[in-house]
Amino acid sequence: MKLGLSLGYSGPQLALPIKKVQLAERLGYDSVWTAEAYGSDAITPLAFIAAHTERIRLGTAVIQLAGRTPANAAMAIATLDQLAGGGRAICGIGVSGPQIVEGWYGQPWGRPYYRIKDYVSIMKKIWARQEPLTHDGKEISLPYTGEGALGVGKPLKSILHMNPDIPIWLGTGMESTVRLTAEIADGWLPLGFVPESAHLYRDWLDEGLARGGKSPSDFEAQAGTAVIVTEDSSAAVQAALDRMKPNIALYVGGMGHKNKNFHKEMMIRRGFGDAADRIQELYLAKRKDEAVAAVPDEFVDQGALVGPKERIRRRFRDWEEVGLTGLTISGDEPAIRFAAECARLNAEPGL
Repeated sequence: MKLGLSLGYSGPQLALPIKKVQLAERLGYDSVWTAEAYGSDAITPLAFIAAHTERIRLGTAVIQLAGRTPANAAMAIATLDQLAGGGRAICGIGVSGPQIVEGWYGQPWGRPYYRIKDYVSIMKKIWARQEPLTHDGKEISLPYTGEGALGVGKPLKSILHMNPDIPIWLGTGMESTVRLTAEIADGWLPLGFVPESAHLYRDWLDEGLARGGKSPSDFEAQAGTAVIVTEDSSAAVQAALDRMKPNIALYVGGMGHKNKNFHKEMMIRRGFGDAADRIQELYLAKRKDEAVAAVPDEFVDQGALVGPKERIRRRFRDWEEVGLTGLTISGDEPAIRFAAECARLNAEPGL
C-alpha cells in the first residue's frame, strides 16, 4: 500500500517541515499532502516543497472549492505541476462547509453536488486545451452571463500548454458525493474513513465507477490516520488517545453549523451518534473540556495507529485489507519511519 505524508495547514506561523518531507521521500513515500482552512493556502507550500524534493507526488487535501474559480484552480495546479517537473501534482478538492463558504469566501452554498460536477468538468477542459472554454452547467457556466454581466465574455484557451492528465481527487463522505467521486474523479480522499466503516462505501463506489465506465484499477482511494508510537503500557496508549481528542471535539462540535456539520454526520454514521450529539452540545455551550472528555476512546482508536509497535503493526494490516490504494499518515519522525516499515516500502539503504 502506498503511503502519503500529511502536513495539514498552518497554525499562527507557517513552518514547513522540509526535512520530514525529504525523509519520507527517501523512505519511499508516494505523496505529501497540504491543506487549507482560513489561514495558509494549500498550493503555495507545495511549490516550495517541489523545489526541495525530486519525485514525491504533491497533493492538496484539500483546496476549498469556493476559494477559487475552477479556471483559477486549474491554472494554479497546472503551474505547480510544471514547476515540479510534470506528473507530480494531485488536485484534491473539497467543498468545505457553509460557514466557511459563505462567511469566509462570500460565496453561496448553492448545490454542492452540481457545483463539484461543473468544477471538475471545467478544470479538465482547461487542461485538455481541445477548444476555447465553454461550459453550460447547473451551478457554473462559462462565459458568465448572469447578474452584472456585460455580455461580452469570450471563450478562451490556456496560453500555457498544460498536462491534460493531472489527477483530480475529491474529498467526500456523503452517499451522493461519494458516488459522484467514483464517477468523475481519479481518486478519493474519504472523510472519516476507518476499516470498520469500509463496508458503508463499497456499493456507492461500485455504482459510481460503473456510471463513469471505469474499473477499480482506474481509481485511487487514500484515507488518513495519525501514527503515534508509544511504550508498551495501557497508560501510554491512553495518553496518546487523549492527545487526539481535542481536535476531534473541535471538528465534531464546532467545525460547522449545528444543523450542517459533516464531521458530526460522519461520527453518527460510524455508530457513535449519542457521543456526537453530546460533544456538539457541550462544545457549542463553550464547555470544551467536557466535550473533549466525551470523545470515546474506541472512536479515536479506530481512526488512528496508536500504541507499541506490535499493536500498530497488527492494526496496519486492517487498513491494508479494506481496498485502499494508499494511506496518508501524520506523525513525528519515528512514526514516519515505522509506517514505512509496516508498509514494506523500499527505503534507501541505511535509512
